[in-house]
Amino acid sequence: MQVEIWSDIACPFCYIGKSRIESGLAQFAHKDQVEIVYKSFQLDEHAPLDVAHDVHDMLSAKYGMSREEAKAMNAQLGKQAEAEGLDFHFDTLVLTNTLDAHRLLHFAAQHGKSKEVADLLFKAYFTESKHVGRHETLTAIAAEAGLDPNAVSSMLASDQFADEVRADQLEGSRLGVRGVPFYVINRKYAISGAQSASVFLDALEKAWGEKKPLTVLNDTTGGSGAVCTDGVCSNE
Repeated sequence: MQVEIWSDIACPFCYIGKSRIESGLAQFAHKDQVEIVYKSFQLDEHAPLDVAHDVHDMLSAKYGMSREEAKAMNAQLGKQAEAEGLDFHFDTLVLTNTLDAHRLLHFAAQHGKSKEVADLLFKAYFTESKHVGRHETLTAIAAEAGLDPNAVSSMLASDQFADEVRADQLEGSRLGVRGVPFYVINRKYAISGAQSASVFLDALEKAWGEKKPLTVLNDTTGGSGAVCTDGVCSNE
């Protein structure tokens, strides 16, 4: 079974949602048969690499609220994160463009390190206040996840995986993704937002329950039909 997750490193609810879906997955009886696929969705494709203002001022300008109101909103969000065992530091968070972070995730996927790199990227951004737009930061994260830093550095110096990031974004838009996190289970069920672990668990169980094996309407093993087996064909 496959779960595709559209998210952005700069999205706090994506980090919270990641924790919650993993909690739900931990309770799922068939968790070892679930493949998690991370899909790119940049909330602001045009964000600069280096941003002069902080996240409080960004929210204040975007939503027309005071800086104090923005700080209060972030404090409330921090409490939600804390309930999931996460530690958000909004006062020192470094805003940036996340394109290269998404490119790193695509590189990591090719080497079976998606989860490790996603974990480290979110932690670097929300907890450690690192600049995840800088190549040296991303290379260090990749090395910590067990990837070849030289290969990662070469990839980041090119435009490799940029098309894949944009393709994910377009694919998500076609599926109806207007905000993240957004989860698609077996291309049949979708969940929008950082829902509770129980919501994710229920969705996984529902999707699994519908994975019914093929039902044969007649038994061809007893010589009652025209079949070919082991190189021998009969028409009995």
